[in-house]
Amino acid sequence: MTEPAERSRHIPVLGREVLAWLAPRQGGVYVDATFGAGGYSRAILQIPNARVIGIDRDRTAIAGGFDLVDRSDGRLTLVEDRFSNLAEVCAAQGVDAVDGVVMDIGVSSMQLDGAARGFSFRNDGPLDMRMGQDGVSAADVIAKASEANLANIIYIFGEERHSRAVARAIVAARKEAPITSTRALADLVARVVRAKPGDIHPATRTFQGLRIFVNGELDELHLALAAAERVLKPGGRLVVVSFHSLEDRIVKNFLGERARTGGGSRHQPEAAQVAPSFAILTKRPVVAGEDEVAANPRARSAKLRAAARTEAPAHRRGELPEWPTLASVMRGG
Repeated sequence: MTEPAERSRHIPVLGREVLAWLAPRQGGVYVDATFGAGGYSRAILQIPNARVIGIDRDRTAIAGGFDLVDRSDGRLTLVEDRFSNLAEVCAAQGVDAVDGVVMDIGVSSMQLDGAARGFSFRNDGPLDMRMGQDGVSAADVIAKASEANLANIIYIFGEERHSRAVARAIVAARKEAPITSTRALADLVARVVRAKPGDIHPATRTFQGLRIFVNGELDELHLALAAAERVLKPGGRLVVVSFHSLEDRIVKNFLGERARTGGGSRHQPEAAQVAPSFAILTKRPVVAGEDEVAANPRARSAKLRAAARTEAPAHRRGELPEWPTLASVMRGG
C-alpha cells in the first residue's frame, strides 16, 4: 500500500517492539484500540490477509484514517468509539474473538500538536482537552469544580504535590475572570509551582491531571483491559504502551493479577483460585532505545508490556477505583 507522505511520516512509539510482541500472522484479526495516526494498523496490514479493527474516540483520527481504509482492500475497519467498548465494537463487526489487541494509552501527538484542541500549553488555545470533542471540557471543570475537588483531581490524576496551592489559586483567579485558555492556566500554575532549571514545565502535572479526568482515561483503561481479556483467543497477544506511572501501574497490576497462579490462603483455598487468564511475556517493561528517544523525545517515558491469553475463562471484572468522577464533580459532589 502506498501512503500519502503526511501520514507515512508518522512513526508510532516503540513501533518495532509492538509488532514483535504482537506477532501478527497471516489471516489474523487484530484490534488497534487507539488508532491515532494509524501507525500500528499500517504495520499490521503489511501481513498478508491480516485484518484490523481500528478504534478511536477522536473523529479527527478516524477521518484521517480513511485513506488507509481505501488502500486496505477491505481489511481495515475504523470505528469511532471508546476503546473500553472494544468487545462490543468487535461483536458489531461479526467478530467474536481476535488474535491480538494493541493499545497506545494517553493523548496522541496529533492532539498535543493541535492548539485548538487545548491539550498542551506549548501553544495558546482554548482550554478544551476533550478527546471525543463532546461533553464537559477542561474549562468547564475549572469553572465549576470546588477547590477540594480541583485539588483532588490535580493530585490524584496529575500527581502534583502542590495541588492544594494550585486549586486555591484557580478558585481565586476565576472570581476575577473565567479561565478559558491554555496559556492563562499555565501562567497561573507557573506562579504557584516553582520549577528548577531543567525540570518539566510547572503546569505539566496540572494539565495531565485535568486531561485524564476530563476523558475518564484511567477508568477507560481498566475497562479496556478487561474487554481485551474477553475477546482474545487462547494464545492471542495483548500489547500495551503507556506513558506515565499511573497508566503503567494499572497495566502491571492487571496483568500481574490475571497471571497469578495457586498459592491459596486460609481465606481462599488453592482449589478456589481462579486459573490465570494471561501469561506475562515481558517480565520487565520494554523501553525505547537511545536512537528512538533522540528522534522522538516523547518515547522517553514509554513503557511496553505484553501478555498472551491462556485457555482459562476471563476473570470477573473488579470494581473501578473510587476517585473523583465528572458526574459527581460537575454536580458539586
